[in-house]
Amino acid sequence: MATVSADRALSTQPVPGTGMLRVAHGTYEHATNLAAATIIEYCRLPKGAVVVGGWWGGDDLDTNGTEELNITLGWAANGVEAADPDGFGDLGVMTGDVSVHLGAAGFWFPLQGTMLTVGPQGFSAETVCQATIVTDAATGGTGTSTMVVYYYVP
Repeated sequence: MATVSADRALSTQPVPGTGMLRVAHGTYEHATNLAAATIIEYCRLPKGAVVVGGWWGGDDLDTNGTEELNITLGWAANGVEAADPDGFGDLGVMTGDVSVHLGAAGFWFPLQGTMLTVGPQGFSAETVCQATIVTDAATGGTGTSTMVVYYYVP
């Protein structure tokens, strides 16, 4: 049997965790159907934050039988790193219908994007985590959404 190691488990890497796992989060009340290109700022991360996970979710914001709502999750430019409006995921057209994955009408998506392709995402300056409306909802557009970001500061 072989032993294999992820890059952060190699003996040449420092042991992370001098900082504790922390959580940044924000909730937005969608009082109206937000127009395309609207940016929702959910939370701020401190300088040096390394994002290791998180999620975005909320009410069914598009109640039409043929949904159109498309949202991206990412971050704003912070003076060091460039903005990446879909750095945590381009969710595509979303259905908020009850499914085998979600027992109630609504949305729940883990942070994706660079988290899947590169791994944890670090920031050299205070950074705003945000969502961008790409296409507004066909019907509805009201309800609550929340972004939760898990990070540590080494």
